[in-house]
Amino acid sequence: MADDKQSNSSLPPTTDSSSQILPTTTPSTPAAVRKKLTLIPLIFLIYFEVAGGPYGEEPTVQAAGPLLAIVGFILFPFIWSVPEALITAELSTAFPGNGGFVIWAERAFGPFWGSLMGTWKLLSGVINIAAFPVLCIDYIKKIAPPLESGWPRRIAVLASTLILALLNYIGLTIVGYVAVVLAFLSLLPFILMTFIAIPKIKPHRWLILGDKERDWNLYLNTLFWNLNFWDNVSTLAGEVENPQKTFPKALFVSVIFTCLSYLVPLLAVIGAVDVEQSAWGSGFHAQAAGIIAGKWMKILLEIGSTLSAIGLFEAQLSSSAYQILGMAEIGVLPKFFGSRAKWFKTPWIGIVICTAISLAVSYMDFTDIVASANFIYSLGMLLELSSFVWLRWKHPGIKRPFKVPLKLPGLIVMCLIPAGFLVVVMVFTHKNVLLVSVGMTVGGILWFGLMKICKKKKILEFNPEPEAIVE
Repeated sequence: MADDKQSNSSLPPTTDSSSQILPTTTPSTPAAVRKKLTLIPLIFLIYFEVAGGPYGEEPTVQAAGPLLAIVGFILFPFIWSVPEALITAELSTAFPGNGGFVIWAERAFGPFWGSLMGTWKLLSGVINIAAFPVLCIDYIKKIAPPLESGWPRRIAVLASTLILALLNYIGLTIVGYVAVVLAFLSLLPFILMTFIAIPKIKPHRWLILGDKERDWNLYLNTLFWNLNFWDNVSTLAGEVENPQKTFPKALFVSVIFTCLSYLVPLLAVIGAVDVEQSAWGSGFHAQAAGIIAGKWMKILLEIGSTLSAIGLFEAQLSSSAYQILGMAEIGVLPKFFGSRAKWFKTPWIGIVICTAISLAVSYMDFTDIVASANFIYSLGMLLELSSFVWLRWKHPGIKRPFKVPLKLPGLIVMCLIPAGFLVVVMVFTHKNVLLVSVGMTVGGILWFGLMKICKKKKILEFNPEPEAIVE
């Protein structure tokens, strides 16, 4: 099978000996002429799927003090980011089609679990999308006070969301190259601030434990929100050039780059600025920039935060929109949901749906947005970890161009560590978030039942479901 196969929802799926479920295409189809993502744009799309810079890491210090914040950003990548990236690399190369984790759950446990995975991941994704304009405005309001509340804030959120969604409609390749530029520009203020801060750093400040009363819910959710979503890029696998080779390389580089982009500025600011722990709220890095280098650096950081929010929004919206397209291609959603724009070949239905939902939740408190996205995402990740282990156990003969170099017992241990952390995050959640999450899950189950009825009675047109795995 050629590595550059692309998806086309109008044709039935086929299988080969490697069990890579990909729709057939011909040179005359639109899929054959679409531009594909290459290594460099993919690296920075992953970077924006996960991080987008140190913006938003400050509440870890507010919640647990400087030392635990630093320890969190050193240890958490090994507990969570590396295992999730390894799983994503293996399964994305084994099943390189749009839909990513939905395909993995469907291949492991059947259509019901694939549909439920789609519900959990899509909702967590669009809730996450809503956080980015809010985070951006939290930075900008420090130099534009009218955006603090009321109609100016609401209008700013609405306008920014619609404009950014339009950019996503123009094309994934464009979004990828825009991500490269945005990453450089948004990180430049932190690079400058770090160098200026070096003479002012007092290492003993890194060892401060802070207040005895710690907000573990805020601490864990902030770490989780800043260092998760590595698997989101899997929904774009059908749009990547030579995914079997490109995905592992892109994920490896992105993990290192992302972790350093968090840790280095955090060390610089903690070491150079002496403030109360309570001051470390969202957007504090901008205030720290003013203390370290002056007002000009603060303004530069505010601009960087805006550029970062654009990159975060674009990457997450692309992932969620292509997830919907992928779900339509494997028959989980009606065929209509897989429609592409005539000129740009982008999943316009998915873009519209994700934008509408994100707008609906964009006026929630930033902390609530993070907590809701984390809980729903945790449910999906528990299913994803189970799918990974199950596929390795039940279908060891699947062709895996990249394979995590561990046998089954080692894989189980590797998955149990992040699974345990997921359970801890879920235990520390608020009751309101729990109730909302239960409601969303019930809605997902009812949606699957509705789609099953529509398929059985042929009320809506669906693509054929993938055939059984052939090893």
